[in-house]
Amino acid sequence: MDEQAREAPSGPLDRRAELSEFLRTRRARLKPEDVGLPDFGRHRRVPGLRREELAQLAGVSVAYYTRLEQGNGRNVSAEVLDSIARALRLTDAEHAHLTHLAKPKQLKKKPVARTGTDQVRGALRHLLDSIETVPAYVSGRRSDILAWNPMAAAVFGDWGELPPQERNWARLVFLKPEYRTLFVDWDRKATDMVSYLRMDAGLHPDDPRLSALVGELSVKCEEFRRLWATHDVKEKNFGVKRLHHPLVGELSLHWESFGISDGTEQFLTTYHAEPGSPSWESLRLLASWGTDATRSGGALRRP
Repeated sequence: MDEQAREAPSGPLDRRAELSEFLRTRRARLKPEDVGLPDFGRHRRVPGLRREELAQLAGVSVAYYTRLEQGNGRNVSAEVLDSIARALRLTDAEHAHLTHLAKPKQLKKKPVARTGTDQVRGALRHLLDSIETVPAYVSGRRSDILAWNPMAAAVFGDWGELPPQERNWARLVFLKPEYRTLFVDWDRKATDMVSYLRMDAGLHPDDPRLSALVGELSVKCEEFRRLWATHDVKEKNFGVKRLHHPLVGELSLHWESFGISDGTEQFLTTYHAEPGSPSWESLRLLASWGTDATRSGGALRRP
């Protein structure tokens, strides 16, 4: 087992360490010329900006920024975080992640529904079943797959055949070879998956199940370890996915993800094709086959 695998997290994620590494990696990706500073070329001993340069851009003292990059965000103000985010040219998702790590007590937690974050309301399950020609599923924290309709099973595989603990997008993407074939652009899917988990970790560093998932994937998959070490974060609610389905071949599907505002941190995700397109016809074909499509061509069934 290599050094990275031995250092895989086995307990709650260390928020101070997460803050430190996040700021360090964001600073390292910026070049002096990116922010209008002179570049001294070979005389630079560190990748990206120096702490002194970043502090100057953010309008704070070097000592103040150094304490923050060492993981001490206890007394940092929202205004200073905004200035540092602008200096680092953070995206909205990265800015939010920085705030989650530095000022966790300022976050307003939504009340959690009585059914819990892993339970899907009956009415929502009925909605899934009523969507007959569009793959749809509900996911929760840690990318857990909580409920799905028959079309989702026909396209992505029958998750009902898996033990509940394995119904997780991160596990499927990194540990199931079938999904490397299913997603035409697997590298992008993998990158997005880790970015979403990073956002979740910023919000819930004390979640033991999330820590266990990150630890397991870090040990079992070198690609996950590499991506996790980048500290990249992302939020995305729509896009296009290209799939290679074992029964109908190439699919180009638009996906939309909707947050469910009941305090459970769940999302409803749907996939649809342009009307009249080859992918649209393929979805109609899978729908007409019903359960036979799932049994014969589910993505989880290896050839």
